[in-house]
Amino acid sequence: MNKEKLVLVGNGMAGVRVLEELIKTAPDLYDITVFGAEPYGNYNRILLSPVLAGEKSFDEIVLNDEAWYAEHGITLHKGCEVEKIDRRGTKVTARDGTAAPYDRLLLATGSNPFIIPVPGHKLPGVITFRDIHDVDKMIEAAETLRHAVVIGGGLLGLEAANGLKQRGMNVTVVHLSNTLMERQLDETAGGMLHRSLAERGVEFLLGAQTEEILGKQRVQGVRFKDGREITADLVVMAVGIRPNIGLAKKFGIYCERGILVNDTMQTYDPRVYAVGECVQHRGQTYGLVAPLFEQAKVCANHLGEIGFRRYQGSITSTKLKVTGVDVFSAGDFTGNDRTESIVLQDPSVGVYKKIVLKDNRIQGAVMMGDTMDGSWYFQMMRDGTDVSAFRSRLLYGQAHLGDAGHGGANAAAGMADNAEVCGCNGVCKAEIVQSIIGKKLFTLEDVRAHTKASSSCGSCTGLVEQILAMTLGGDYSAAPKEKPLCKCTEYTHDEVRAQIRERHLIAIGAVMQALNWKNPDGCHLCRPALNFYLIAAWPAEARDDYQSRFINERAHANIQKDGSYSVVPRMWGGVTTPAELRAIADVADKFHVPEVKVTGGQRIDLLGVKKEQLPSIWGDLNKAGLVSGHAYGKAIRTVKTCVGQEWCRFGVQDSTHMGIALEKMTWGSWTPHKFKMAVSGCPRNCAEATIKDFGVVAVDSGWELHVGGNGGVKVRVTDLLCKVTTPEEVLEYCGAFLQLYREEARYLERTAPWVERVGLAGIKQKVVENADERKALYARFLESQKYAQFDPWSERASRHVDTHEFIPLKQIA
Repeated sequence: MNKEKLVLVGNGMAGVRVLEELIKTAPDLYDITVFGAEPYGNYNRILLSPVLAGEKSFDEIVLNDEAWYAEHGITLHKGCEVEKIDRRGTKVTARDGTAAPYDRLLLATGSNPFIIPVPGHKLPGVITFRDIHDVDKMIEAAETLRHAVVIGGGLLGLEAANGLKQRGMNVTVVHLSNTLMERQLDETAGGMLHRSLAERGVEFLLGAQTEEILGKQRVQGVRFKDGREITADLVVMAVGIRPNIGLAKKFGIYCERGILVNDTMQTYDPRVYAVGECVQHRGQTYGLVAPLFEQAKVCANHLGEIGFRRYQGSITSTKLKVTGVDVFSAGDFTGNDRTESIVLQDPSVGVYKKIVLKDNRIQGAVMMGDTMDGSWYFQMMRDGTDVSAFRSRLLYGQAHLGDAGHGGANAAAGMADNAEVCGCNGVCKAEIVQSIIGKKLFTLEDVRAHTKASSSCGSCTGLVEQILAMTLGGDYSAAPKEKPLCKCTEYTHDEVRAQIRERHLIAIGAVMQALNWKNPDGCHLCRPALNFYLIAAWPAEARDDYQSRFINERAHANIQKDGSYSVVPRMWGGVTTPAELRAIADVADKFHVPEVKVTGGQRIDLLGVKKEQLPSIWGDLNKAGLVSGHAYGKAIRTVKTCVGQEWCRFGVQDSTHMGIALEKMTWGSWTPHKFKMAVSGCPRNCAEATIKDFGVVAVDSGWELHVGGNGGVKVRVTDLLCKVTTPEEVLEYCGAFLQLYREEARYLERTAPWVERVGLAGIKQKVVENADERKALYARFLESQKYAQFDPWSERASRHVDTHEFIPLKQIA
């Protein structure tokens, strides 16, 4: 079969990322030809600054060498600049006469550096900072020349100044504004950055307008509008970029500031697509990596004839390391008379944080020094989260993720290579750095996929992000959109759930077919998530897919490190009887259980049980009225109680029976993640209700209801949801909150991060303030329980369900 021909004009990061995505999804669809004006493969322009500073070689920043193109059957014409597009004949021609026909043409011509058109701007010694050729010229100049002037106090200008300073030149940065990097920093942060760089020996002329570049045979100095003159042997122009639209415009492809594209990255010519810095989409152009890579995914989706993704623009945040100083900004960080700002500043250690709020919602943020909570602020800004419930703690960061990432890039840079970063998976710093460099990783998700760092409890996420920023250098920008559910799809968790509801999908296969799943069998990430989303949306219709559950949930027991299992029967509210204890003791004796232990959730754990013993043990426990405690599942776990008013002299309400009622109502329910509850009989809180997913604390007038707490690696104290007066209200509010969590949280998202992501105010509005919605949520929860409250142990003890799961392979054979 003859393949269609795809021609890429522009061998940079955005265009080649389209090819990388296309190779993943449709590797055999096209014969691909690439034209690149530079005589190299694709390299990482983000890392030009470390090459200039002598910290990296060019070979270390190459992303795709010539062997990569050959390996994938791609024809590469390097050092070959296209000068003609024959749209009628569907052919491109390069300056040297090389021609290639196309069925689809992809333009990724990038941008051109802007040169201030002042007298002398064409003199030898005036250069830009845009590609490796510019870097080579600067390195050569630094070997023999002394005085460099960098015009432009943005990111590129400051990186050029730092690199030239490290090469031994005397450097002066000239900037029209009085604030460095004014597009990313406010006046305070810009001033702190100014002082930090000045301490390293870089000189600055702020508020200075260049009038003329002086010299006859080559550059000798710079004159400013106020009459001042300074000596210069080298002038670096770093005052901005403009989309490179010359080729497209010359041959009739419609352009304004950039090449106009629609939401599929298609130009006005349906055969021609465009991505990257040359593109204008919905009036916007982009220069950061994250939106360009997002454009590349969309473009590859349509070139690959999958055709469901749309690029809807990017709300970008910027996380940079400017000559060793951490900087983050997003949104409107200047504010106005309708907004308010909260600020944390410690100049002695170089830390500055400013968050701009309007109606208790984040409008923008700027940070310097400690930037690790930037992505959290950015996500809340995008989601419109009401932060009023934790506004007083907002500047101190995301409590439930831990503190491992705080302290700035200096903390990451100062770590030994063999220092452990991720304790859950035993990943050290060197392994992460080597993966970023060796595998050309750009995002946190890439690092998680290749090293597993930050993929478990999440407490090291901040530190991993700092290592990314430290290793990538000047442009580690937060991705503007929520990540896909997994690599099998481009749909996010929320989009998948919406499709399940809107299209009434009731089976995993139906979801995969309707949403064009890349892998028809799914994977270990999407199958459990889809299974939960289906039974949560359609409890009466969707079938719980046994094969799509993790091993603990398939075996209905927790697997231990030696391959044995633990059995935890349910004890309602932590209350048991002599008969139940005798039954547990008899089971332990009969089956020679190695260890019997009391758990923190007021239950008893039988440890070291062989898998084939499980049904028999369950059968004996069932005879004593004991059922599964779901200690193994993403489900309702325990309701911990104190003895309360019945026995304790401090108790003000009957906490024990309240806890039993809660557990009787909620047991068996599957949830996005494990869900723990507690009921304390007085404000002394002996049951530790204020670190549970749902906690109840008795007071004289009734009950306080608390949500979103957890223990573990980083303790998060609950938020107060409301106060109620009767046990019946406790049950109703609990059921409503639990159903809202089941319907809206993402799979494997605990209540603590969910509450912080969506905002307590939004939860209160649905569960507390809107009585009709609360009652509807409660009714849906009770309805779902009709299909959930059966004992999985009883079914399997009868040997009628999943029998093969508990028979050793040797016995089956």
